[in-house]
Amino acid sequence: MFEAIAFYVFGALCLCAFLIVVMTNNILYALTALAFGMILVSGLFFLLNADFLGVVQIIVYTGAVVVMYAFGMMLFDVSKEVKEKFQNQFMVWLLVSIFAIGLLIVVGNTQTTIPYQNDNSTNALAHLLFKDYLVCFEAAAIMLLMAMIAGIGVGSHKPEFTHEESNKDLLNKDVLASKGSERDAFKYTQSIPQNQLSQKEAQ
Repeated sequence: MFEAIAFYVFGALCLCAFLIVVMTNNILYALTALAFGMILVSGLFFLLNADFLGVVQIIVYTGAVVVMYAFGMMLFDVSKEVKEKFQNQFMVWLLVSIFAIGLLIVVGNTQTTIPYQNDNSTNALAHLLFKDYLVCFEAAAIMLLMAMIAGIGVGSHKPEFTHEESNKDLLNKDVLASKGSERDAFKYTQSIPQNQLSQKEAQ
């Protein structure tokens, strides 16, 4: 009974979090909801007595979302669009209460009623990774290391000019171009003889 209630609570909150990810236009809101949804998915793993998968879910996926959060703050100037509003505090406390109750149900249920049947699942997984599929595991580690180095290189690259400076430069170029065209027109009128200029004005 408690397992079913906790499953439906975690599943509903997980769907709400991923709906926010799809529907919001702000990248910081989307990444926050994505991290929250990943934590809820790890709660579902804990409900299924897959403790190792739950811990890996938190460490790997939630950690990756935190890294995406950092890159989103560095590469996109969306901090001005984030507005903290506490007008509807009832909904916030309701969601926090539901999450806390579901977490208590999961923790209490795992400590009292859930039998631990697969004690050697972690050992079997380690045996598969580090013995049977060691080459694939090392190749995946090298690919992740290369992706991390590339991300650090992209994040540490500083632009030569800011957005405001580029707008100012474009404005100055337009002003100089207009002044140059006026100067050329003045030189052209000075080069025309006076009689021809008076004839053109008369026409």
